[in-house]
Amino acid sequence: MSVLERFSLEGETAIVTGGAQGLGKEMATGLAEMGADVAIADMNASKASETADALDGEAEAIAVEVDVTDEPSVEAMVEHVTDRLGPVDVLVNNAGIVENSPAEETSLDSWQRVLAVNLDGVFLCAKHVGKQMLERRGGRIINVSSMSGFDVNVPQKQASYNTTKAGVSMLTSSLAVEWADRGVRVNAIAPGYMRTELVDEVLEENPEMEKSWLQNTPIGRLGRPDELRELVVYLASEASSYMTGSTVVMDGGYTSR
Repeated sequence: MSVLERFSLEGETAIVTGGAQGLGKEMATGLAEMGADVAIADMNASKASETADALDGEAEAIAVEVDVTDEPSVEAMVEHVTDRLGPVDVLVNNAGIVENSPAEETSLDSWQRVLAVNLDGVFLCAKHVGKQMLERRGGRIINVSSMSGFDVNVPQKQASYNTTKAGVSMLTSSLAVEWADRGVRVNAIAPGYMRTELVDEVLEENPEMEKSWLQNTPIGRLGRPDELRELVVYLASEASSYMTGSTVVMDGGYTSR
């Protein structure tokens, strides 16, 4: 098998949670370009449909509405995708939220809301897709962590977000060790600052943040969401066949400074 052939995802089925926009959309695009049939799983059903329609043609793409914090909703998602596209070979756990506030002013409801999406959601999706993969003795799970799981980035105050992303990396390692001997590989991606639509909205309201971010990023710019495409394809494909339990940081050098 050639190097390029090892990156192929022809005939495989992938789920990308939070795939309707931003980083999820870009990663779904990369998977589709390499031949995978892709399910865009998102709470925003109409936006998910738009993204699936845009991808359809590269490979088959469908939209499925899901609340990753609700276990029956996750189970229904897995059943629907399997019925439509076949058993799931690749899961990208990308759904996530952030709520910025000083720790002493953060309500318990806010804290629990961020944990529910960013950590419970990753666990529930990995659990139910993982069961299917374990039965077939094969599959790849890619969790989206963040450089914020390794470094307290500033000036924003986001203790809940940072905590969940550190948890995602440990969950990744734990599942990788548990499932390695049954053919399921689990890795994570930890992006730095990426210029998504949501980030642009934040910077419009807080323009001083970008200056701080860039001062602390050796490459001197924000990442482009499309720069994640190749990395997710690598982790989803046979090209990374000896890799599990790793969190790959892509942050322009932020955590290395």
